[in-house]
Amino acid sequence: MSIALTIIWLATYLAGAVLYKLYIVHMFQQNSYKPREYMEWIQVHSNVGRLLGKCLYGIISLPLVLIGGRGCLIAACVMNVMTILVNKPHSAKKPLVYTKRVKRMLATTAIIYALGILLSLFAGRYKVQVCEGVLLLLFILQPFLILLVNLINKPIEQSIDRYYINDAARILGDMPELKVIGVTGSYGKTSVKYFLSALLSGQYNVLHTPGNYNTTLGVVRTIREQMKPYHEIFICEMGAREVGDIKEICDLVHPDYGIITSIGPQHLQSFHTIENIIGTKFELADAVPSDGKVFLNYDNEYIRTHKIDKNVVSYGTMGDGLAFKAYDITVSPQGSVFKMKDEQGNEYEFHTRLVGNHNVQNIAGAIAVAHTLGIPMEKLKYPVRQLESVEHRLQLIRQGDRIILDDAYNSNKNGFKAALDTLAMFKELRILMTPGMVELGEKQYDENKEVGIYAADKCDYAVLVGKEQTKPIQDGLTEAGFAQNRMIVVDTLQEAFQMVNAIPNEKQKIVLIENDLPDNYA
Repeated sequence: MSIALTIIWLATYLAGAVLYKLYIVHMFQQNSYKPREYMEWIQVHSNVGRLLGKCLYGIISLPLVLIGGRGCLIAACVMNVMTILVNKPHSAKKPLVYTKRVKRMLATTAIIYALGILLSLFAGRYKVQVCEGVLLLLFILQPFLILLVNLINKPIEQSIDRYYINDAARILGDMPELKVIGVTGSYGKTSVKYFLSALLSGQYNVLHTPGNYNTTLGVVRTIREQMKPYHEIFICEMGAREVGDIKEICDLVHPDYGIITSIGPQHLQSFHTIENIIGTKFELADAVPSDGKVFLNYDNEYIRTHKIDKNVVSYGTMGDGLAFKAYDITVSPQGSVFKMKDEQGNEYEFHTRLVGNHNVQNIAGAIAVAHTLGIPMEKLKYPVRQLESVEHRLQLIRQGDRIILDDAYNSNKNGFKAALDTLAMFKELRILMTPGMVELGEKQYDENKEVGIYAADKCDYAVLVGKEQTKPIQDGLTEAGFAQNRMIVVDTLQEAFQMVNAIPNEKQKIVLIENDLPDNYA
């Protein structure tokens, strides 16, 4: 019986260990395989508790086996089953992608486990106890073992990355007539990328980086897998979490034009200062040649006040002297209407299904680039009318008797405020649903409290997801005099929707979903 129990224990232990390991690898992948960002993620108090909860039963299991006896062995098996249950894969916003890199990391981890077990066999009469001790140590250290695995594999990964990068550079080198447009910003870059691609596709063969392929390797993959000799324009979204990230992409694609959509205090956990963010975003402008153009969103103060020695084309919705300005903006559940003028002062009215100043601002940037590249304003009216909302970016969705403003993809203070401004434009019952903002470092409390204060007169109800996570927003709403009986705090997104359904139907409901925490914070 003890042999059978031991086999059951070992099988359940290994199953729990593997599931726990996959969770760790998933979080490492979510943090872009960057050790510093991953360690900063671990140091967040809530994540320490989450990691402890996922490994606690496994930690208890091995000492029970060391104590011995049938009862302890059965209890150890129960602990292993609990480990399996708490690490059971769940539906994720960004599931673990089993890339070749992930498979290499898992293989290296297995080798480390095998070596540990092999070495324990030389412990003589105590080899069983030593083996169990090694397994316990490896289990406890799994969150940090991934860093060792990453270090061991680093030379291989660098060699593979360099091969792919050189191959992408070769493909671009064979297309001297290709025009490259770089798009970056703290927010808005993905929307502008899609809008611009739609506006240019009527006249040019256009390739854009898909989805969130905005890292160097994401761009490389796009070039190697999708670039064809007939493409005339390549729209390259450029994301960044650290200083130098955008320069690295620019050194590969050599942009002819650049668009900087916004700058805000996003990813401060890795950037540390707003000055680092500004410098990094303007790495794109630095890379544009003297005969190229840099399109800048002058609604953004950080962009407007940062002077560069380049050919600047300004756009936006506020202020005077802009090269391309959207004005007379009106919003309804059917979308937005706005006007713009060309260089000769001719006025054009544009209609779009999209809502909000933020979307109009992004469309204005896309119009500025498309028109500069030779497409008349009149010919841009139809494609603007046909533009679709980018998923989870202030996306207007009709859902039964209510309207959803889905702005769930990430969040930052300026984007949050822009979404609230859009919500405020509606005459329906306005409901804010949010878990707040993350990755803001030491500014996290202040930034969230500020949007709480700002939201007080923009919504009729606030449904906040996470008691501790949203404490700053609660404080901000309270300080601004928001009615306590209209502030609803829940633990999960599912509960939030249930509470929205329970709110009395004074009139049609419009629900702004602002930010949906990534899996490494959920």
